[in-house]
Amino acid sequence: MTTVLIVEDDPINLRVFSKILTKWGGMDVKGTEDVEEVLQASEAGEVDIILMDVSLSNSAYQGKPVDGLKITQLLKANPTTAKLPVILVTAHALKGDRENFLAKSGADGYIAKPIVDHQGFVECVQEFLPKAWAC
Repeated sequence: MTTVLIVEDDPINLRVFSKILTKWGGMDVKGTEDVEEVLQASEAGEVDIILMDVSLSNSAYQGKPVDGLKITQLLKANPTTAKLPVILVTAHALKGDRENFLAKSGADGYIAKPIVDHQGFVECVQEFLPKAWAC
């Protein structure tokens, strides 16, 4: 079963994304905004894909506040987690935001909030999974 790690600071968004991915995609979902948990689960191979909120209000790493772009940079810089697909999920959807965030973070994909098309959301996530894991 595919395991999705959702890095999100809004409990409502976390709950909505989780329900969509479990109900429509048959995926196992974990959620956190704790950077150490994200890094540990990723390095241990416990997740197949990460959905990363860009704006995290409560996340810190080594005593400094970090956002989803910085966490993604950390994941992509680590040889153990560099190939793990990371999709940015954000309400920042102005012209140029997608390209800017992808270039800055090294993320693999970008999804704008709010999520309206549930099936489309699941299909977008599945696109980034290794083919052996795709539903």
